[in-house]
Amino acid sequence: MDDETASVLPQDEAAPVTPASVAAPAPVVPLRSLLRPRLRRVDLAVAALLGLLGFGVAVQVRSTQGDGLLASARQEDLVRILDDLSNRSDRLRTEVGELQAARERLTTGTDRDQAALEEARRRSQVLGVLAGTVPAEGQGIVLTLDDPTGEVGADDLLDALEELRDAGAEAVQVAGAQGTGPVRVVASTAFLERDGGVEVDGTLLRQPYAFTVVGDPATLAAALAIPGGVTDSVEQQGGSVTVSRRPRVTVGALRPLVPPRYARPAPGASPGTD
Repeated sequence: MDDETASVLPQDEAAPVTPASVAAPAPVVPLRSLLRPRLRRVDLAVAALLGLLGFGVAVQVRSTQGDGLLASARQEDLVRILDDLSNRSDRLRTEVGELQAARERLTTGTDRDQAALEEARRRSQVLGVLAGTVPAEGQGIVLTLDDPTGEVGADDLLDALEELRDAGAEAVQVAGAQGTGPVRVVASTAFLERDGGVEVDGTLLRQPYAFTVVGDPATLAAALAIPGGVTDSVEQQGGSVTVSRRPRVTVGALRPLVPPRYARPAPGASPGTD
């Protein structure tokens, strides 16, 4: 009895555990390797596709924003824009017809010398108006830009001039307050901001600024009323724009004829030839 008791070990005194019977601990992965990005070919392909998608969305948004002005315009504004484009097309057709008629007179007329002399005189008058060396008169408008806040600058005057030219202005002069000016506006005219006003070809003008323009009054007025144009820009800056249609205006400011320093007529060239 004693021997059997002695041969049985208590449960607490189990056989010792050997190192081989214990599972090996998992390897420790450094935190830096977990945070390091792993780029695969699939990831690069997805990134490229997302970039192309973003570019396409940006282009579409920009295109939508560019068309938003017309999309949000009122019906009468759209009609006005269409009329302005139609008037420009009619003017171009008229000019083409006049040039073709002049060519016919010069090439097929019986009295070519007289026709050439008359055409030379007509061209001289037209070039004098464009160069600002002769006065011009006719129907037109007086455009006044009032700027009590002093925010309207050279860029606004240049925008107004470009809109007038696009609408078919044939002769333009601009004047300022207190009798400053007028200054004849030609192709080389420059607008610069200086001393709280705008300097036009060396003459300092102060607001309000008045453009006297020879051209079709209805077309000029319609072009200035197009949404997003110079009228909206000046009004957003606290100024005001007034367009007065006149049956006759006179652009009397003149510019001296300055001969070119470098340009000379090409040998064998004659006016009106290709």
